Amino acid sequence: MQTVKLNNGIEMPVLGYGVFQVSPQECERCVLDAIGAGYRLIDTAQAYYNEEGVGAAVAKCGVPRSELFLTTKVWITNAGEEKAARSIHESLRKLRTDYIDLLLIHQPFGDYPGTWRAMEQAVRDGKVRAIGLSNFYPDRFVDMAEYAGIKPAVNQLKTNVFSQQWDAEAEMKPYGTRIMAWGPLAQGDPDLTTRPAMAGLAEKYGKTVQQVALRYLVQRGIIAIPKSTHRERMEQNLDVFDFALTVEEMEGIRPLDKPADFRWSHRNPELVKFLLNYDKQFNPDNKK
Repeated sequence: MQTVKLNNGIEMPVLGYGVFQVSPQECERCVLDAIGAGYRLIDTAQAYYNEEGVGAAVAKCGVPRSELFLTTKVWITNAGEEKAARSIHESLRKLRTDYIDLLLIHQPFGDYPGTWRAMEQAVRDGKVRAIGLSNFYPDRFVDMAEYAGIKPAVNQLKTNVFSQQWDAEAEMKPYGTRIMAWGPLAQGDPDLTTRPAMAGLAEKYGKTVQQVALRYLVQRGIIAIPKSTHRERMEQNLDVFDFALTVEEMEGIRPLDKPADFRWSHRNPELVKFLLNYDKQFNPDNKK
């Protein structure tokens, strides 16, 4: 597994396994399969309600904790210094670990400066190795990065061949912050497999279009966390280190970038309202 060096010197796998929308019931099995397939980076979040499944898999997998890289995220309802601190303790308990490798603020809403202070304290206390952001657009990212005592190690953004995040990357570079891609396979967009540029490269290298899409991100130094509940697909997503795209081929993918869909923009007030009320709709225990 190739790694990238974060801005605090920590090495992080460049390709991992994400458990967004993996049910709590399936999560343990899926993470065990992923670790068995060779993944060492596992990405979860408080709002996925499956941290316990990840923790159970980590406890059973037989791989030393020091060889695994666990990422989780603080949700909006846990924003603020005191609430965030309590939620970090709860995440540690659910993950059955003494430390979290990478902790992110999940959404740029609520008292996220207070959350950041709690996360910085968790680093000082040895409970967290690196901290970062998720879904922070360039304006809010710069605001946080300038304010932060510890500069964000990553910013997790929707990043794939249709959402390439060049502007965000340019703003993050001065702080040594890396993009971590959620939705790296365009969330099943059928357009991915029909684009001639992608299909042609897949045929040339004897790979799937999805493998080409992941290779594109890896070569840009972007950390990607594809999700699948099928072991065969997990293995396939990991098999992207035996070929390389040329400079011309990388440039040939760049025109596939699309304008952002405002419906799913974090600047859309309706989406903000949805996220602020997410717990009421999706928390299986109906807890706030």
